[in-house]
Order: sequence, then C-alpha cells, then structure tokens
Amino acid sequence: MATVKTTVRWAGPEGMSFIAETGSGHLVAMDGAPDGGGRNLAPRPLEMVLLGTAGCTAYDVVLILKRGRHDVLGCEVGVDAERAATDPKVFTRIAFHFVVRGRRLPREAVERAVRLSRDKYCSATAMLAKTAEIVITTDIVEQD
Repeated sequence: MATVKTTVRWAGPEGMSFIAETGSGHLVAMDGAPDGGGRNLAPRPLEMVLLGTAGCTAYDVVLILKRGRHDVLGCEVGVDAERAATDPKVFTRIAFHFVVRGRRLPREAVERAVRLSRDKYCSATAMLAKTAEIVITTDIVEQD
C-alpha cells in the first residue's frame, strides 16, 4: 500500500494562512477568504482540491497520449464546480473541460485518454465522484 504524507501548519496567530509541506518536500500556501478571517493571500484549500484533481487528470491524459505516440503539444483543463448548500458543502457537480492541442490527434484517442483517466487512473477524480456528478467535455485544437 502506498502512503502519502503532508504536513499543514497554521501560520497564525493572525489570519487563516496555512503552509503545507508535501511528502516530496515542496511548500504550498493556502489562505481563507476575508469574511472567514483570512487575508486572501493564497488559494483556498478547496481550490487546491480542484486544481490538484485537474492536474492529476491532465497528467494522465498527456501521459496516455504520449505513450500512444500521439503528437500532443498542449493540454488545458478548465474546472467548474458546484457545492452543496449545507455543511459539509461537498462538491455535487464538477465539469472538466479539456482543450488538447497537437498535430493530427485522433478524437477517439483523446477521448479514450480522458475516459481512462476518469475511470481508471486519476485517484482524485475517483474520490470526488463519490459525491459529485463528473461532467467532461473535450476540444481538440490542431496545431502546426
């Protein structure tokens, strides 16, 4: 079983800023909104969940396409999420919009890569799918 370690420390005593140290030794700042005591100095923790998920799935898609020897040159994932109205305010719907750029990328290969990420490889998407409807759209841009 693989383990992942992260430490999050409150930067207090003023505000609601936190510094996270990842298991790979990187630092990430997070902060809250002013109405919750934060100073808006860094992303919110739930924004980090979404950006981590988008990064996870984009990584998968690029890797799958490269392993398939497709000429992928770019991959962007836009995320639009909705949350429940009451606590714990889990995500209830998450829409991922992929824009994949490359040369002669077959639509079937791109859609397969996105599907494999969603259904098999991206742990973050799998976890969020427990509470949220996952919606995916894909655009392919031919690039010279």
